[in-house]
Amino acid sequence: MGSIQLQSVEKWFGEVQVIKGIDLDIHDGELIIFVGPSGCGKSTLLRMIAGLEETSRGKIMLDGNDVTDKVPSERELSMVFQSYALYPHLSVEENVGFALKTAGRPKAEINEKVSAAADVLKLTDYMDRRPKDLSGGQRQRVAIGRAIVREPKGFLFDEPLSNLDAALRVEMRFEVARLHKTLESTMIYVTHDQVEAMTLADRIVVLKDGMIMQVGTPRELYESPDNLFVAQFIGSPKMNVIARADNDWDGPEGAQHLGIRPEHISLSAPSADARLEGTIEIAEYLGADYFYYVDCGAAGRITVRALGSSTLVEGDKVGLHFEDAQRHFFDADGQAMR
Repeated sequence: MGSIQLQSVEKWFGEVQVIKGIDLDIHDGELIIFVGPSGCGKSTLLRMIAGLEETSRGKIMLDGNDVTDKVPSERELSMVFQSYALYPHLSVEENVGFALKTAGRPKAEINEKVSAAADVLKLTDYMDRRPKDLSGGQRQRVAIGRAIVREPKGFLFDEPLSNLDAALRVEMRFEVARLHKTLESTMIYVTHDQVEAMTLADRIVVLKDGMIMQVGTPRELYESPDNLFVAQFIGSPKMNVIARADNDWDGPEGAQHLGIRPEHISLSAPSADARLEGTIEIAEYLGADYFYYVDCGAAGRITVRALGSSTLVEGDKVGLHFEDAQRHFFDADGQAMR
């Protein structure tokens, strides 16, 4: 079991409050991701769950037991950090089994658990190597293996892929997803990369200024954002937002902002039935897609995603057509109007 509950959790550094009364239920076996801009409190919240930061107010529960005041070693959680923190003079095998050795576990047990972790992480062929002889992705797998052998109730990942290049990040995302399916353990994962969040999470927790803005599956957050912040944070390119003062529309009474995602806009020659007209400023070719950035005057710059076979170029005058069913409306406070 590895369910975790946060009950009105707060964190203060002196007079500064960085975590502002968070309530959250994390289910047993769930892979949940904390995501948000730098300084939103996601790593601080993870460290509080791990016991590396004191909880100023509120409770942290693990399987119904209050662990708020327990030290990290008593919480039955394993943490994987952004830095690999491997012992350079030890082999992969010795690094993975180090925590068991220091705990005085029998050698046979250590060998069995290290071997099992190596099989899961595909490290069997590297057990005699030192960290300096490994790639970044292999080093991170060793760090994960060190966490696995402890057989914790949950795993905590603090931006584990941020030190890797783009290709390795894609590979390691697959490894983390496969690991979660294999171990069926609770995992809490912190990242600033919303692509990682969208591709890995069972549920995403979007944080801003120490508060939860929305919790939901990747599809729920993408298709039904609760507010303007989530609407523009989740999705790449981000959702287009047009103020009512800059464009008239047939939206609900009180709506002050219209949001529409780039893939729900189509381009044509300027025409009377176009929602907006503008000029293509920048055309980004990505192979399968084009991203067009269209100057629409008072309505601002609108991003449009089109097929890579499009023949439009920078400087073209275009009309923009919206899929009306895919429009989102927000009130003056930025809250979604369903």
